[in-house]
Amino acid sequence: MSKRIDLTNQRFGRLVVMKYYGNNPANSNAMWLCQCDCGNKTVVDGVRLRSGITKSCGCLRRDLSSQRVYKNPKFVDFMGRSDQLRNEDGISLSSISESARNKSGVIGVSYDRQTGKWFARLMIDHKYVLLKSFKTINEAIEARREAEELYLGIKRDKPTKEAEAEKFSV
Repeated sequence: MSKRIDLTNQRFGRLVVMKYYGNNPANSNAMWLCQCDCGNKTVVDGVRLRSGITKSCGCLRRDLSSQRVYKNPKFVDFMGRSDQLRNEDGISLSSISESARNKSGVIGVSYDRQTGKWFARLMIDHKYVLLKSFKTINEAIEARREAEELYLGIKRDKPTKEAEAEKFSV
């Protein structure tokens, strides 16, 4: 076992080391209780302090992120305009537009690998009005379409990726 380097009263970015706090059970590195310039206390791995990976309790990231936001003119133009997050009917754009991460091809329908089931979801006013699992993608799509029509008044007739694939199967 190597000798512990005493970091007490040393400054690392916004952190000042107050005292030794024990060893990290995962890797046996020394852990240190630190006081941040913002007033928060945090426990940090000594290696992360010495290498410069950890420089604050998290407030530095928040401050830098905030500064970058105000330097982005497009972001500043849309600040405080909650109407940009909803369509003219007040429906959240995330509920009616497909994300680039969407793998099912249908908004609000996803596959859960752990359970092996398809989920259909629809959230209105921060509450799920549809959150149900199905054995097949077609059942989940049908449930989502029915919920959209019932709650949002949206009728979608676009074929799904699954239906497109079935057209070409022999």
